Amino acid sequence: MRTVGLGLWFEDYAVGDRFRTIGRTITETDIVNFVNCTGMTEVLFTNLEYATRVSAIPGRLAPGALVYSLAEGLLMQSVVQGTGMAFLHMEFDVKAPTFAGDTIHVECEVTEARPASRGSRGLVRTRNEIRNQRGEAVIVYTPLRMVKGRPADPDDPFGLG
Repeated sequence: MRTVGLGLWFEDYAVGDRFRTIGRTITETDIVNFVNCTGMTEVLFTNLEYATRVSAIPGRLAPGALVYSLAEGLLMQSVVQGTGMAFLHMEFDVKAPTFAGDTIHVECEVTEARPASRGSRGLVRTRNEIRNQRGEAVIVYTPLRMVKGRPADPDDPFGLG
């Protein structure tokens, strides 16, 4: 029986391919949970009076690390589930702030896809733009991932027999 919900195999990637994820709204609860879980108790994220009256960026700001984490979650659901082997490297650039109530999605372009030096796997680099509901890029990052190659038995993708 075929397993559904799996990510793309290495052979499914070609340089120049483009795709986008579904959207995800960042909520007040997301911010509170992330800040408390990580210990990012910076006043920008924990003091609404400061955030609205003193901060250079007024409003309920979402940490860039939260925005990135949610973007990676969107990619896990769509192209990496069960096929990703390792996250090896990335360049990371915050372009604009993200706030509670913003809805993000990820637009990806494959910039590198090559076989790994051994095994049935490959290295895939993408240029990922996290965009808000207005289409503005808020974060751009370029992950390099090791990705599984297509299994010999497509009905048993994890080799569990």
